[in-house]
Amino acid sequence: MANPLHGSGPLRSRNASSSDEIQLRIDPVHSDLDEEIDGLHSRVRLLKGVAQEINAEAKFQNDFLSQLQMTLIKAQAGVKHNMRRMNKSIIQQGSNHVVHVVLFALFCFFVVYLLSKFSRR
Repeated sequence: MANPLHGSGPLRSRNASSSDEIQLRIDPVHSDLDEEIDGLHSRVRLLKGVAQEINAEAKFQNDFLSQLQMTLIKAQAGVKHNMRRMNKSIIQQGSNHVVHVVLFALFCFFVVYLLSKFSRR
């Protein structure tokens, strides 16, 4: 059974005799390591670009959400202000409506009184 501390393939590790260091020995049979390293380097650059695009998109969406939140706060304040104005208006006109209803009732009573007075003759 293979020891998990010792690698297999082109890179093999072996324990140093008197310290905790690990020594690596490159197998000369596998000489295409430079190509693999270059391939990995290009993939890392590609991943870095993707990560930067994700970061830029996240910042854009965060700014958008902040602006949307500010817009909603302003709209909420405007609605609250308009509701106060409407309540004041309803309260003021509510008292006027009572006066109008009382005047209308008196007018109707007066008309009925006059009609009853003239209809007797």
